Amino acid sequence: MAKCHRNDVGSLLLDRSGGNSRLWGAFSGASFRRIIIDVVRCGGSFRRDDDNVPLPESPGRSETKKKKNGGSEKLSELLRLSESSDGGEVAAMEVRRKVAALEEMKAVVRRLQCDDVLGGAVDVRRLAKENAEARTSLALLGAIPTLVALLDSEDVETWIASLYALLNLGIGNDANKAAIVTAGALHKMLKLIELPNGSPNPAVAEAVVANFLGLSALDSNKPIIGSSGAVPFLVKTLKDLDKTSNAQSKQDSLRALYNLSISPLNITSILETDLVPFLLSALGDMEVSERMLSILTNIVSTSEGRKAVSTVPDAIPVLVDVLNWTDSPGCQEKGSYVLMVMAHKSYGHRQAMVEAGIVSSLLELTLLGSTLAQKRASRILECLRVDKGKQVSESFGGNAVSAPICGSSSMSVDPNLQFKERLEEEEDMMSEEKKAVKQLVQQSLQNNMRTIVKRANLPQDFVPSDHLKSLTSSSTSKSLPF
Repeated sequence: MAKCHRNDVGSLLLDRSGGNSRLWGAFSGASFRRIIIDVVRCGGSFRRDDDNVPLPESPGRSETKKKKNGGSEKLSELLRLSESSDGGEVAAMEVRRKVAALEEMKAVVRRLQCDDVLGGAVDVRRLAKENAEARTSLALLGAIPTLVALLDSEDVETWIASLYALLNLGIGNDANKAAIVTAGALHKMLKLIELPNGSPNPAVAEAVVANFLGLSALDSNKPIIGSSGAVPFLVKTLKDLDKTSNAQSKQDSLRALYNLSISPLNITSILETDLVPFLLSALGDMEVSERMLSILTNIVSTSEGRKAVSTVPDAIPVLVDVLNWTDSPGCQEKGSYVLMVMAHKSYGHRQAMVEAGIVSSLLELTLLGSTLAQKRASRILECLRVDKGKQVSESFGGNAVSAPICGSSSMSVDPNLQFKERLEEEEDMMSEEKKAVKQLVQQSLQNNMRTIVKRANLPQDFVPSDHLKSLTSSSTSKSLPF
């Protein structure tokens, strides 16, 4: 067995059983320890490269291997402990960072509640802009009631800073949205824009509109905002009659009105304004038409909303024209929904749609529209087809004609004459477009009948011409979906 002797200079003397000995060069103890650690870590052995002869296994060597494995396991455990200590340092740094952020937010809220209210509001706006945790922490520290109270101040800059701070606190945080409304912010915001001495400050009005948009995203806030008196202000901003609203304010007003129209409780407040006539007259601008049609889809969900839409002059023709906007599938889908609801609920609306030429637009939409638009167009056509079937049944079976009694006066009405008169009246009610289509179909049926007679080698007068015309007229009236 080899023996290891150490001296003061770190030299190593290996004695082998053959009596030969070799003195290795002296090296430092640190180098020796480093080599031993590398060997144990890598699992290698201290053998020469040319010594490729495997040594026989012996009990002593197996015990040595076990000890080496045990040393490797201990070293691996030490390495894991060192790594865990590094992770602990990272966690400690994260804790220190959060503590520092919390102290900063506490200082901001103290400034907000004491002397530097403007600077505190600006800092709240900055901290809550892109940090969800800061929004929650600032609300817990009491920033929301303080910011709402600042809306009673006399400084316009403080108003603007507080409004945008409240806006950022409500981003993606439903609890903060509800807390802002509960703190009484709505009425104070409306007071800022309802000044008795003239129009409100445009910057303040823009900030108020942005807050109404954010707060109206919460379902529980929708009826509260609708009943607070915010709808007329939003409609006024959207219409921009005094030319003081910028494009962003108009977009925010339109989106806020859409959020409010989702709640049926707000439909009455919306109809008290002139929003519906404005929306129908403003259709055509592709940037806002889809949003406007979305508001109309919510309005027609109520009976009073459908009545308000139908009373607007040319409302049905305008909506029918939307079905032809092939470059805007979203507008086609929403326009077809409005017409579908109105057609389903009222016969008078269906008649107005037919008079506006909706049939051709619906047929084209069922072929070229989106999947949703095709389904809605098919439903409208079904409603119109049912109406046509009812008219035909009433014309032929509604007033039954009894057989003539022998000896009756000449005042009895000829059934054939009554049939022709009803057909003539029905033709008079049809538009020129429908008459043209019906005439083409009648001519096609007559030609087919003549071809059948000719192929059967029947005489030309086998079917009288008057009878042929009456057959084709009744067939077309039952088959055409007009």
